[in-house]
Amino acid sequence: MCPHNPPCPSAYARDHDAARLVAFHPEQGWGLLCNGVVVFEDTGELLPDGRSVPTHRACCAQAA
Repeated sequence: MCPHNPPCPSAYARDHDAARLVAFHPEQGWGLLCNGVVVFEDTGELLPDGRSVPTHRACCAQAA
């Protein structure tokens, strides 16, 4: 249960990345959000049920 007010979005909500960071290990490249989602520095995610969310970085435009 999220102790924050207002509560963090659930792990399955569209805005689940807006949950607060409760553990951060930059030396290992990951963090844990209050809703149980593990976020990785490459923008990939691992949901609490074990499903993965692929990286979703915006593609860089090349200079002409």
